[in-house]
Amino acid sequence: MHILDTRLAQEIVIRTMRIIPFNVNVMDANGVILASGNADRVGELHAGALLALAKKLTVEIDAAAARKLHGAQPGTNLPLCVDGQVCGAVGLSGAPHEVRQFGELVRLTAEMILEQAALASQLQDNSRYREAFVLNLIRNDSAQRPELEGWARRLGLDLERMQLVFLLELQPEPAAAASALHDIQRLQTRLFARRDDALTATVGPSEMVLLDSWEPARKGFESTPQRRLEALAQLVREECELPFTLSMGIALPGLEGAAISYQSARSASRLGRLRAPRQQLFSYYDLALPVLLSGLDSGWQAHQLRMPIGRLANDKSRAMLRVTLDTWFGRDENSAATAASLGIHRNTLDYRLRRIGELTGLDLARSEDKLLLYVSALLSPA
Repeated sequence: MHILDTRLAQEIVIRTMRIIPFNVNVMDANGVILASGNADRVGELHAGALLALAKKLTVEIDAAAARKLHGAQPGTNLPLCVDGQVCGAVGLSGAPHEVRQFGELVRLTAEMILEQAALASQLQDNSRYREAFVLNLIRNDSAQRPELEGWARRLGLDLERMQLVFLLELQPEPAAAASALHDIQRLQTRLFARRDDALTATVGPSEMVLLDSWEPARKGFESTPQRRLEALAQLVREECELPFTLSMGIALPGLEGAAISYQSARSASRLGRLRAPRQQLFSYYDLALPVLLSGLDSGWQAHQLRMPIGRLANDKSRAMLRVTLDTWFGRDENSAATAASLGIHRNTLDYRLRRIGELTGLDLARSEDKLLLYVSALLSPA
């Protein structure tokens, strides 16, 4: 067991010598002095500690015994145990009858420090293990399926439950961008402290994913993801001082479900921020059609779908027409709401829509042509 190191040994020496009037030595499992109130003794082999470690008992050395042991000094030496295993020893220098009363106090203090360090290390290792699992899960590498299933069992994760991925993105000021990774990792630690069942992973300098799951049930399913989004957003607001966006993917069961949920959360984030730059929360369920259509962004089909919007590029009023079109679709093709949002007269809006129809070659009175233009606009961000 390699819990005891120089740093911890020095901490034990400093803390114990604040409360007792004797020199304290801390030795590793081989009896070598790691830290001491007498810096000249660091690195020496401590004869009394060797005896205490060998016997696993407290060993006192008086002046007569010290003269028979090379380099030894009078004092008391006690083995240190963590989780039932001896990991080192602590020694107090002085006449045994004077230091004996402080021995157990020093040992308890030292073991408490070591136990806290062991727990912190265990939690850190567990956190890294959970993070590695989440990263591999959202990558959806089929070759790792057996390994991921084994990890899920060890973590107590039932993959038959609904898997829901959230993407948290910090929005730091440009001057603070360099510290964004530190901020996201600190937030990750805070969230784990609030929810020790949380499965999280850092996926970018200012990005973190959170994996949630619950038993599938038909009743109230539609509202369950939204409630979880709002609850998580409130938790992040309480722990995060920086501006952020939180995007939720689709809820699906299984290994593949988690990977798809992550992909849809990222698409919802990208499309949501294009549509509403000031909005904080985005959901696949509010952006289902744009997210699904975003998969058609390559190949000859994508080229054909982008052509209608592409025809606007040759007009000198292309920017104004594109804003008009996006606003019209954003207002569910309601002319009155669109005109009010743009601050223009209804007749001006009608003229612009006719001009869009002429340039694209589409009849905006036909549902099919409107759908084609809508898809074209989705695949061609302004």
